[in-house]
Amino acid sequence: MTIRVLDPRLDPDGEPLGLAPALDSLEGATIGLLDNTKIGTARFYDHLEALLRQRGVRSFIRLRKPDASRPAPPEMLDELTGADAIVSGIGD
Repeated sequence: MTIRVLDPRLDPDGEPLGLAPALDSLEGATIGLLDNTKIGTARFYDHLEALLRQRGVRSFIRLRKPDASRPAPPEMLDELTGADAIVSGIGD
């Protein structure tokens, strides 16, 4: 019997990813909040939304993925293009 061992690490020669540029200001901004359906995310986003409103954020695009284990559907990502910045990937 042969056992095949796989290396789970990423290719070290891959292109490094940088951070998205910061907004100059939150004043009047639209922020996308993508809920990944994990426990506690909605409550965290409620709190975050209240804090961001105090700092001048005008509106929110708040969406909830159908399933935590799958990527957001393309139409959901399309809707988030209307945001100036997006918060995503909050865990348990």
